[in-house]
Amino acid sequence: MVVDLDGTLIRTDMLHESAVRLFRTSPLSVLQIPLWLIRGKAAMKQWLAKKTPFDASLLPYNEPFLNWLRLQRQSGRSLILCTASDLRQARNIAAHCALFDEVIASDGAVNRAGQQKADTLTARFGATGFDYAGNALADLPVWRAARRGIVVNATPKILAQARDACAIEQVFPPERPRLATWCSALRVHHWAKNALLFVALFAAHQIGDMHAWALLVMAFAAFSLCASSVYIANDLMDLENDRRHPRKRARPFAAGALPVAQGVLLIPLLALASLALSVPVGPAFVGWLSTYFALTWLYSCWLKRVVLIDCLTLATLHMLRVIAGAAVIGVPMSFWLLAFSFFLFLSLAFVKRYAELHQPMSAGASEAPGRGYVSADAPMIQLFGVVSGYCAVLVLALYLNSEAIVRLYKTPELVWIAVPVTLFWISWIWLRAFRGEMHDDPLVFAFRDKASLLSAALFGMALVLGSQTLPW
Repeated sequence: MVVDLDGTLIRTDMLHESAVRLFRTSPLSVLQIPLWLIRGKAAMKQWLAKKTPFDASLLPYNEPFLNWLRLQRQSGRSLILCTASDLRQARNIAAHCALFDEVIASDGAVNRAGQQKADTLTARFGATGFDYAGNALADLPVWRAARRGIVVNATPKILAQARDACAIEQVFPPERPRLATWCSALRVHHWAKNALLFVALFAAHQIGDMHAWALLVMAFAAFSLCASSVYIANDLMDLENDRRHPRKRARPFAAGALPVAQGVLLIPLLALASLALSVPVGPAFVGWLSTYFALTWLYSCWLKRVVLIDCLTLATLHMLRVIAGAAVIGVPMSFWLLAFSFFLFLSLAFVKRYAELHQPMSAGASEAPGRGYVSADAPMIQLFGVVSGYCAVLVLALYLNSEAIVRLYKTPELVWIAVPVTLFWISWIWLRAFRGEMHDDPLVFAFRDKASLLSAALFGMALVLGSQTLPW
């Protein structure tokens, strides 16, 4: 029995993964791909395989099909891995699976796909001298030359065409991506963080300005699409590290639930849609959104692996949302809001890193994959984070003793309720992180945590009460 690789044995495509891996490790080398393609697709694949070594154990394998292959092997059936991917990659995967008697693949001169694969197998085993497991339109010539077919992860149309080409022995239906899969890839649940755009509106006491609300809603949509574009880029850049992570390995691109090629196409489409929504909001907002987009790309490609700079960058990215919201409604950012926001977000950035270190530290590993930290750094990260959070509380307390508070609030002494509430919340977040109960993103955790939601409600109540004139 002959088994295809891309989309059949594994839930991804080695060519697409190699191109993304090359962009991550050597971005300028991507410009050489068209030059190698001129020499032929097989030559390009061979060059990519040499430039992008990988760990075969981390690939998303089609487990139901792989288990079936193990049973075929135990029954005495000979298994041949035949793929259009490069021979170097195919041999690496075959060695990991320990199932195949032989490997046939593209070798730098011949691209073994479609009719070329069918001709190679017919010359090697004779007409109808083999059974073939495949998944794509390019496999139809091979099925026509095969005795029987095994259809894996194929669309209904391809399955029907395969049935016309040969007798079908077994069908492994595809796991079609659901709406929840796409929502996970786009990180729709992270869009809640873009509510930070509305902070300036509330801080400036302009809640009744309907025009400002309309602009901020458009800004929210633009920021959400921009963030989703970068989240997808980050996932594609971090495929191998995500596959090593106990929770991130379930992300759609890491798990092979969504094709890498679709992710690559979505990145510019989402970015352009975000730009189209941002233009009517105003040039100032476009500038801040562009700054956010550029900084997130720098973070994804480089800064997230630089110790301490990564946390400073994360804090800045969150603060940019607050600044962009102020630019939308045309109010200046106060020193107090800037200082409070930065220290608070810096503390949350350290929470995120501490949570990422806690898992490998508990498992006895020495470092977190894809980050510049080692497990021994966890106590220092905790110290930096707690101090940053308490600095935010101190800034808030000093603000409540400033002249600005008297101008904005009629009963400023009631706003002091916000100080112990913020102090409690910072301490609570760090306590949960210390216990290993923190989500990878503390803001996502906060939107789901009852104590955090209650703290936010009490904080808001303190501001509302402070803006009212009380009868006593």
